[in-house]
Amino acid sequence: MIPASFDYEVATSVDHAKSLLKQGGEDARLLAGGHSLLPMMRLRLARPSLLIDIGRLSDLSYVREEKDHVAIGALTRHHDVNNSEVLERHCPLLAHTAGLVGDPQVRHRGTIGGSVAHGDAASDLPTTLLALEADFVLSGDSADRIVPAMEFFTGLFATALQPGELLTEIRVPKIGTNHGWSYVKFNRRAQDWAIVGVAAVIDVSDGVISRAAIGLTNMGKKPLRATAVEAALAGADGNGIKDAAARAAEGTSPPSDTNGSAEYRKHLVTVLTRRALEEALTR
Repeated sequence: MIPASFDYEVATSVDHAKSLLKQGGEDARLLAGGHSLLPMMRLRLARPSLLIDIGRLSDLSYVREEKDHVAIGALTRHHDVNNSEVLERHCPLLAHTAGLVGDPQVRHRGTIGGSVAHGDAASDLPTTLLALEADFVLSGDSADRIVPAMEFFTGLFATALQPGELLTEIRVPKIGTNHGWSYVKFNRRAQDWAIVGVAAVIDVSDGVISRAAIGLTNMGKKPLRATAVEAALAGADGNGIKDAAARAAEGTSPPSDTNGSAEYRKHLVTVLTRRALEEALTR
């Protein structure tokens, strides 16, 4: 299909982008890599009156090590996240997950900030950032504000971004050497959206799990934490993984579509959660 008509502007700086957002009002949308927004526009599920191209803002493309976290510019391409030596040292889960997004063409064009701001529950990176307990820096008219991942994703393609704001940076805590991690997903083809995905981060001491964070992909209207699994894993060892993983579907409301029914997804998420936890224990 052909998108509805819209105006197009190229932002030359973050301040210019914010000015254009203010000018366009609630019907203005930002264009980064375009792999999420443009398909929705072609289907007329999104009808922005003003499209603001921020793809040329090179100062928002970086991966930097900070004292207790890794800072990632919102316009950093998936390919660069996947191949970042800084992330490989301090947060390998995120680098690994970025390498599973779409295909090489998508990874060379799509951006981590675009994926996050789109708020799609079927996307890999929002789920992983939720499990990693990342923070998102949002820039608006007044001072920047920092929103935790747990508060950022609010509903179906809905986030905490307010009119006139744009996401400028993702801050990911460093993973220590006592952490295990994994991201597993099931899809028909490598470049397809995940039918179900699971991100796992666990703290292990003397063979016992002291803390776990489990993120679920495509199990509701937004990326979810498997809180029942997390609670069941506290103080458990490898023998407790199967019983804990059996609770992965609690509190979820997965969709039914051509890729699988809700009941199928509820079964699948228990299988993938067990696999993710078993893999995390070996790292």
